This record gives sequence, structure tokens and C-alpha cells, in this order.
Amino acid sequence: MTQRKVLITGTAGFIGFHLAKLLLAEGFIVHGFDGMTDYYDVSLKQRRHQMLLQNPNFVATEGMLEDQALFDRIADDFAPDVIIHLAAQAGVRYSLENPRAYLDANVIGTFNVMEAARRLGVQHLLMASTSSVYGANTEMPFIETEKADTQLTIYAATKKANESMAHAYAHIYDLPTTMFRFFTVYGPWGRPDLALYKFVDAILDGRPIDIYNHGDMYRDFTYVEDLVRAIRLLIDAVPERPEDGVVTEGDSLSPAAPHRVVNIGNSDKVRLLDFVDEIESCLGQKAERNYMGMQTGDVPATWANADLLKSLTGYRPQTDFRDGIAKFVDWYREYSGK
Repeated sequence: MTQRKVLITGTAGFIGFHLAKLLLAEGFIVHGFDGMTDYYDVSLKQRRHQMLLQNPNFVATEGMLEDQALFDRIADDFAPDVIIHLAAQAGVRYSLENPRAYLDANVIGTFNVMEAARRLGVQHLLMASTSSVYGANTEMPFIETEKADTQLTIYAATKKANESMAHAYAHIYDLPTTMFRFFTVYGPWGRPDLALYKFVDAILDGRPIDIYNHGDMYRDFTYVEDLVRAIRLLIDAVPERPEDGVVTEGDSLSPAAPHRVVNIGNSDKVRLLDFVDEIESCLGQKAERNYMGMQTGDVPATWANADLLKSLTGYRPQTDFRDGIAKFVDWYREYSGK
């Protein structure tokens, strides 16, 4: 059986690194594409790529997705069976400071990926969205079939735009497309701007940590290895255009296109203060807590309904946040030497 070829954007990023690692371990041939932007410490991104490059089935190209000629050349030469698009300008907070970066990377960059997928006629295009698209929705757990039209940040709006763009391409070109909505992902090799990394780093340095909305926040924390396992299984759950527009109840499959949206979350909301308590317990050190009000664009809670993921793949994330924090702390101490 021929080895399947997967082109992944964002392989020097947190999730892309873990996904590439998993696919390589399963015998896939992977070409990574990453812009190595300085939104956070580039040396962390370089370390991730160095680890992946130890596998002969991994090749990486550094470049920006906005550079369509470069991306087209890489995609054409590699001729992937599947494209998984994870690269994005991430971060809710930063989108308040530099919204244009989100339009360039998340809208133009995503358009270039979709164009390549269309031209090459890939078997399946999978692209990252976010739980942030649920915005001001209050009915929880969030389910894929409910309306999501009230985004609260430019970051979330660009991701919702991606979902709409992808639907149009799936409809016009019969391009099988799955969009996955991530819920608060954490784990080893995580991003320094994410809460867990920031909290652990600050506590070990004796610096205060900022806790928004006075700690009255809930998140559906999803362990990164669970997340990429779900993506791996979704590769084989290729959406098909429904006959006569009939869709099974509870499925987000479009009646007009081979396009589906899938939540990937732990299906459990954890109180932020319980999360901080567990970090303190793992570190054996108390945090100096700086309680603050709610940040603009933030939401008090996220919580995924992952029934669709389970019905499509037989799998749902299940790592308990306490176990996940312990694994992160072990990695962080080794990585930082603290």
C-alpha cells in the first residue's frame, strides 16, 4: 500500500508539530509549511521542526501563506493526498492590537490553501477553526448545528469567514472539506502566550499571574495529544455531498456540499480557579494572584458537545485536566531547566 502524503501548514506551531509527529509515527509522508513568524519565541518553533526533521519522511518549507506562488510550487511538487491547514495568526488578545495580521494570514492565507486544494483535487481538505466562533452564544454545551453569527473578535470573525469560504469551495468544486473547532488546547511544547505556559512560567519565577473576570471563567481544556488523535481519525471521515440534501439529525454536514464542521473538545467545563489550584499543586508552589475584570472580546465559558466527533470516529478526547497539567509541568521543567 502506498504511503499517503499529507501537506500540513503550521508544523512549527504547537498543534501542527504534535499532528506531524503522530502522522509520521503512523507512516505518513509529511511536508510541513510554516512562516516562523515572531508572534512568540521563534527558537521554540525551530526546536519543534528540528525534532520532526529527524524523521526521513518529513520535509519542511519556511514561507508565508500569503506568498501564493511559493505555496503553489510546494503543493504542486509534493502532490499531497490530503491537506491539513492549521497555520494561522492565533490569539484573541493580539487581534485587538493588530487586526490586519489576522486578515492577511487567516483570510488571504487560507484562500491560497483552498485554491491549491481545488487545483490539485485532494481527497480531503481539513482546516482549523475555533470555539471562539460561537462568540456570544450562551446555550451550552456548544453544538455544531447551532447558529454561530455573533463573533466577538476579529480573530473569531476570520475563522468564521474561513468556514464560509470553505463551504463555497466545497459546493462549487465538490471539494470534501472538514472544519474543526478547537477548544482551549494545552500540553507539552505549548505556546508561551497560552494560560498554562504563562502561569507555570510566572509562578516558578515568583511573578504574579493575571486571572481575568476574578476567576469566574470556565474552559473546555483539551489535551493536545487527544486533539491530534481526533484530527488523525477525521482524515478518514471524508464528507460526501448528501443525496437529495438529506442530512442525519445532529450532523453538521451541509445539505448543499461535502462540507462539515466538527467540535474537538473534552466535553467538560473546568473552572479557571480549579485549573490554577492544580498548577500550584503540581509545582508545590502558591501563585501570587492578580484578579482582574473581563477582557474585551473574551467569553466567560466554553464547553463542547463532542457527540458528532464520537459518531464519526468512535473517539472523543478524555484526558483529565489534572493529568494534562502534570505532563505539561514535567515537560516545562525539562525544557526551561527551572
